[in-house]
Amino acid sequence: MKIEKREQDFLESIGKRCVAKTPPFFKKLRTIGMIVAAVGTTIVASPVAIPAAIVTAGGYMILGGSIMTAVSQAAVNEEDCEEIEES
Repeated sequence: MKIEKREQDFLESIGKRCVAKTPPFFKKLRTIGMIVAAVGTTIVASPVAIPAAIVTAGGYMILGGSIMTAVSQAAVNEEDCEEIEES
């Protein structure tokens, strides 16, 4: 019973974070991450024969851009979270 309450509180906090606004810095970082991932995807999917090192670098760009985007999307202002909790 106690574990279920903790899980419910955790899910509620995730829902509140999803509704809260993202700070401007992280919005810019999210956009940069999407651009990096798009460039990496273009390199990996190019129909032209390119060296394996460049294709590998493209794969790392996809990974790095995806992680940067996901982390930036999860960042929120603490003030916004507190306002949502109060209402």
